[in-house]
Amino acid sequence: MNGLCELSSYIGPMRLKNPVMPASGTFGYGEEYEDYVDLNRLGAVIVKTITLKPRIGSHPHRSTEVPSGLLANIGLQNVGIKGFIDEKLPYFDDIDTSLIVSIGGESIEEYVNLGKILNGHKRVDALELNISCPNVESGGIHFGVDPKVTRNLVTCVRDITEKALIVKLTPMVTDIRIFAEICQQCGADAVSLINGLPGMAIDVKTRHSKLGRNIAGGLVGPAIKPFALYLVRQVCETVDIPVFGIGGISSTEDAMEFLIAGASAVEIGTWNFINPKITMEIIDGIEAYLLENNLHSISEVIGTLS
Repeated sequence: MNGLCELSSYIGPMRLKNPVMPASGTFGYGEEYEDYVDLNRLGAVIVKTITLKPRIGSHPHRSTEVPSGLLANIGLQNVGIKGFIDEKLPYFDDIDTSLIVSIGGESIEEYVNLGKILNGHKRVDALELNISCPNVESGGIHFGVDPKVTRNLVTCVRDITEKALIVKLTPMVTDIRIFAEICQQCGADAVSLINGLPGMAIDVKTRHSKLGRNIAGGLVGPAIKPFALYLVRQVCETVDIPVFGIGGISSTEDAMEFLIAGASAVEIGTWNFINPKITMEIIDGIEAYLLENNLHSISEVIGTLS
């Protein structure tokens, strides 16, 4: 970037250098992409979801290609909070970019414990609550589809951390705007959406799921972009806190659509697997768009859908 355009913004106490970051679960712990991406140029880095204890994840097969997308069932494989702090977090001491840690749990208590632990580490700038995890305490219901549980979870985590708090919403609800409003009321600094849509694929020769024992997975990639864009627009019209747009972004034009619809930032997911340099290309592309249109700041684009 040549610095002629203002791309930075603040999400609560966290500064984003620009509105482009990788989506959790598609960028590992950041270090895996250092040969392809200048991490110091990203708006922020979001690491894969961390749980209290290490998880080995789902059985193979974990992913399969489908038309215009990918079906995946990873099962939140991660090193656990101790492994993350001991083995992964020190890498970011030399990275000058905001760090967002996605956290997941099977109970509100687990989320709170994770929040308390990470709140004590200065290098962590924000938490992203992955509220699509099974809630064991409520008979397997997902946190993100029960308004009361969502309210309780966000409130409890907000109470124990002063770091920026982002809540990642699931699209599998009757009205996602209700959940975004709850997050705002409970003190979240931003919401991010959407998570993948449930789907499945069958091998007609074997009559087995293409995801093996998993049967179903999350549909991600370009196939979900129109739906994601629609929901992002709805939420942007409903809440006053920043919205991070996610879902099928594979080009600068895709990213600009989300920004014009009202998103303050975008998270790039599946396309990191196709083109590991995509975040760099989109950052350059956004600045080029601003220059070509005689705009000086990204704020002159956000929410300008007419």
